[in-house]
Amino acid sequence: MQPIFSRNGKETPEPVKATITGTLPAWLQGTLLRNGPGMFSVGETSYNHWFDGMSLIHSFTFKDGEVYYRSKFLRSDTYKKNIKADRIVVSEFGTMAYPDPCKSIFTKVFSYLSNTIPDFTDNCLINIVNYGGDFYATTETNYLHKIDPYTLETIEKEDYRKYIAVNLATSHPHYDKEGNTYNMGTTIVNFGKPKYTIFKVPSQAADNVNPGLRNLESLCSVPCRSALYPSYFHSFGMTENYIIFIEQPFKLDILKLATAYYRGVNWAGCLKFEANDVTLIHVIDRKTQKTLSSKFYADALVVFHHVNAYEEKEHIVFDIIAYKDSSLYDMFYLANLQQESETFIEKHKLSSPPVCKRFVLPLGSDQDAPADKNLVNLLNTTATAVKQKDGSVYCSPEEICEGVELPRINYESNCRKYRYFYATRVEWKPFPTKVAKVDVATKTMLEWEEEDCWPAEPVFVPSPNAVEEDDGIILSSIISTDPHKPPFLLILNAKDFQEIARASVNTTVHLDLHGHFIPQQAEEQVRKHVGFNSQC
Repeated sequence: MQPIFSRNGKETPEPVKATITGTLPAWLQGTLLRNGPGMFSVGETSYNHWFDGMSLIHSFTFKDGEVYYRSKFLRSDTYKKNIKADRIVVSEFGTMAYPDPCKSIFTKVFSYLSNTIPDFTDNCLINIVNYGGDFYATTETNYLHKIDPYTLETIEKEDYRKYIAVNLATSHPHYDKEGNTYNMGTTIVNFGKPKYTIFKVPSQAADNVNPGLRNLESLCSVPCRSALYPSYFHSFGMTENYIIFIEQPFKLDILKLATAYYRGVNWAGCLKFEANDVTLIHVIDRKTQKTLSSKFYADALVVFHHVNAYEEKEHIVFDIIAYKDSSLYDMFYLANLQQESETFIEKHKLSSPPVCKRFVLPLGSDQDAPADKNLVNLLNTTATAVKQKDGSVYCSPEEICEGVELPRINYESNCRKYRYFYATRVEWKPFPTKVAKVDVATKTMLEWEEEDCWPAEPVFVPSPNAVEEDDGIILSSIISTDPHKPPFLLILNAKDFQEIARASVNTTVHLDLHGHFIPQQAEEQVRKHVGFNSQC
């Protein structure tokens, strides 16, 4: 696995025309942006974890039946410092690094005595986020980088803390019909009780004056149930009227975090999963900006990705990809990825698999309902929400399917009752081997696979004037372990999951994490805003 999953990627800064096999839809015009780890070694030093690799952004641009590819490393401060030193000097999730080995002991002691949360990396390798018409490479720290979505140039480094007191933030926001962006972050202040903060970034103004992050608005906060152990979270759910936040027992140890540099422990070592704890489900009213008084909880679980959420007959229904524990992170240590023994395969085949689970939360008062009563009145689910003697509600989910990750939907169905989502299929390997379309009503799926191929997160692009939810196409960047098969962008018919075209490129493509499609209509506005005049 080493040669393809953890090798350093290469930049392709100028557009490379792809070779098209099949027929692209004539209406497909726009740019698919992708982000993920692309550099795993600098000089004689190497990262320990796949999530540590420095960000390499790439794009596929569709124009008049042709496809152009390009890629470029994010010019973060992390990138600049590492390249200048010709070694890794900025710490990442699974790799602790020190700028000057000769002075590291003094630096570590100072960090320990200062007793503060360390400054995090600005290696924004996870996703591409749209804030008011500007596009940012993001990670889970307080830093993000504004980029030109067409040249892939790094424009400006931003810090959430200039606008709101958050130390960590997700890379999976939500967008409403007006173009406003909603996101969440964790606020940690001098070891005071942490809180989870929900904020909003307004859409671009009608006069095309883009306020960027300057008009960021803090909507509300949810107190952390522990003074030293805030929950880790990677995403959250949203319906028309509510925000759903899962406070899971996968926790960040603040004291360990503050002293990690001194002790030479990476940040991954500051996370812990408490299997005997419970999962709390917070529901925040978007109108009143207050948390509902109902106390919902479930068994211990770990969740990274929400699929979708909606309201139905006084219930909130939300689907997530859940795990029994936090062992997923361990699988992505590069030392583990390089093992191909039968023992390794068997070990991870039996590890906690990703499972799509549906939770249903009753919104009715039911104050007079007796204990042990299931408060879910929907007929189309086996999920339950049982009232307890103390008035809290214990939620037991319905299982939709197993072995899927990186879920995406037709975003027109976000916050609405929906039927389909698209995901990668994960078997024993931590990296996906198939692309799937999941029908949540029938619990069936369609799959695409090809020998020696490794697909990225599928992105749904709707057809013009689409009527049905799955009227559109799926885009997935594919790399291969077959040296004779060039990387390509796969284009599937979202209805029957048949391949309609592929765009192969004669250059290096890396396996990425998440991405964002910019349709042509939006491109025209963005190009004017950033002053980009290239034809491709």
